[in-house]
Amino acid sequence: MARAAYDAEAWMTPANAISLARLLLSPVLAAFILVDGPSYPNLLLGGIIAISDAFDGYVARRHGTTRSGAFLDPLADKVLVLGAMAALVAIDDFPWLPVALIALREVGISFYRSYWARQGLAIPARRSAKFKTVVQEVAVAFALVPVIAERASWLPLLVLWAAVLLTLGTGAQYVSDGRRAFTTGGSRGAGG
Repeated sequence: MARAAYDAEAWMTPANAISLARLLLSPVLAAFILVDGPSYPNLLLGGIIAISDAFDGYVARRHGTTRSGAFLDPLADKVLVLGAMAALVAIDDFPWLPVALIALREVGISFYRSYWARQGLAIPARRSAKFKTVVQEVAVAFALVPVIAERASWLPLLVLWAAVLLTLGTGAQYVSDGRRAFTTGGSRGAGG
């Protein structure tokens, strides 16, 4: 199949459509969690949203990546994870402290990368950050499985704290990458 040539500045791309769908469905999931708590339908919806991230990436690589996609894709990840975690805190299935630590890191690093992007320095996403997102999603998934929520509530909490460690660790990596990019001149003009 021929590769579609989307300009790096394009907004209306198939990958962006998937990211936008993920953005719109994530608050729906959070609302359902608030109403129903752990349930198999909520687990299914969360799983579909999370797995669509891989499809989104495949489509983007096949049709061409864009700056808008580089913004929308991680935003959709954050809205999914933080929205679901906040809903789980609201229904007392997750403690607030680990979720607050994750939220502070996610927001802080987003601003940090955005600041450097405005300076013309790109801080590329790391593979470890993608793994971190997967661990966060697994913590949410375990919390949404009714039998785990009822009989093994320690399991989602264990994975949640592992996600905190990974989240803070990748945050430190981004700060280090930003300092290194600044002192060496980094990759100027790249998207971020």
